[in-house]
Amino acid sequence: MEQTILEADGIYHVYESKAEDGNVVALRGLHISMKSGEAIAVVGPSGSGKSTLMKCLGGLMKPSAGSVTLDGKNMTRLTGKELVELRQKTVSFIFQEGNLLPDLNARDNVAQPLRHQGVKSRKALKIADAMLERLGMGHRGHAIPELLSGGEQQRVAIARALITQPRLILADEPTGALDPVTSREVLALFKDLHENDGVSFLIVTHSKEVAAFADRSLELRDGRFVAEHGTNIDVEDLTKDRELIIDETGTVTLPPDILVRLGGSGRYTVGNLNSGYISLQGEEVESIGNLELVDICPACKYKFENKEDQICPACGSSRPMVEV
Repeated sequence: MEQTILEADGIYHVYESKAEDGNVVALRGLHISMKSGEAIAVVGPSGSGKSTLMKCLGGLMKPSAGSVTLDGKNMTRLTGKELVELRQKTVSFIFQEGNLLPDLNARDNVAQPLRHQGVKSRKALKIADAMLERLGMGHRGHAIPELLSGGEQQRVAIARALITQPRLILADEPTGALDPVTSREVLALFKDLHENDGVSFLIVTHSKEVAAFADRSLELRDGRFVAEHGTNIDVEDLTKDRELIIDETGTVTLPPDILVRLGGSGRYTVGNLNSGYISLQGEEVESIGNLELVDICPACKYKFENKEDQICPACGSSRPMVEV
């Protein structure tokens, strides 16, 4: 039986405001159940609540209502010290900005989480050097953040997140500051950690390419999940019987988790009426297909012969990916 590493039950979050519009409800009763070793992408437009959700799930922010359970422990009931200890041994964070300590060089930034866990500095730096090398940043280990490009800073931040060998990585737009080639290199590393080391990922992203890396994606709009996409989604694969409410007008009220699995609100085809069951099939449920590198450069029409080329040899453009 797969272990649940992260679970959210009916979480709300309200930002209090004295503005004329009043308080802002960022999250509206969200439910998530994430298995150990699973990769989930949360997609949606700006302002939909994605970053707030990630902070609540990682224990960086306490939800206004509801509970979040990490590795079997209810984080909303832990003391500050207990919460820090749980996060240190279970989860790492990757933010779009990198959030590196400005006065420390790259290798010291990467080694810092191990030092906080009591690892001696010399050993921590040795592990940090190996991690930077793995991310192609070994030659920049002594540079301070202001001397690194945005992409280099992000790779250092990713190395820092990975150094504690976390079981779960929460990432907020982890490739947003990276060029397309570096972004794919980072995604390849994530995929290796996910498939070979069993690391769980919850990634907030705008990128379809990043979302395609995940086992499934949850679409968030106005603080609610409106759809779930993925290759292994089965609208009839519900773990237990659930109650549906039908009023006198024939309006059906579905539990939120079932509505998510069906693909959100919209039009559905009804079938199997004579069998005693009602089968619902959505008409507009979109799944994310496979992404592949294009065969012909859209800039100069060069025909790629090497399937692995990331840069066009003729004009130097980044080679894009398309859905197939």
